[in-house]
Amino acid sequence: MPEAATSSAVPTKILVPIDFSSSSHNALEAATELAEKFQAELFLLNVIPEAPTVALPDAVTDSQIVEAAKKVAETHLATSKKSLDGKGVNAKTSVEVGYDVAGAILDAIEREGADCVVISTHGRSGWYPSVFGSIAEKVVKLAPCPVLLLRTPKPKSSAKVTSTRLMEWW
Repeated sequence: MPEAATSSAVPTKILVPIDFSSSSHNALEAATELAEKFQAELFLLNVIPEAPTVALPDAVTDSQIVEAAKKVAETHLATSKKSLDGKGVNAKTSVEVGYDVAGAILDAIEREGADCVVISTHGRSGWYPSVFGSIAEKVVKLAPCPVLLLRTPKPKSSAKVTSTRLMEWW
């Protein structure tokens, strides 16, 4: 009978998907604490969607938008890496381009040998995440390693609810 693989609860390489939002900054802070505690390496990943979400003038190409986004992302990641180096945390960074952000994150988990992922939600609700699912949800469901999911509070709504009991299940 084959021997079962043993996995450690102590992470050695933590992947942190970063989109430079405040919620992903919180994920980086949590991952940094874990890395300091367990002497783990961090892998910071920014995935740029390949197709722009806006209509572009004829003079501007998709590749120009992607290249500009890559430069900005590399600058932000270099700043984060410098800060981590100052704390004594070993970190690598990568900017990748792809149509499927969740798929790119899952590929990076396997390619980099990450044994933990720290990711945040954006706290969005409504029809879009219900129909398409969120990136964090896909990573939680499909990642081959433990995932620490940090919840971001839902954005404040202008909708008035007369009774707090109506929304207890949310």
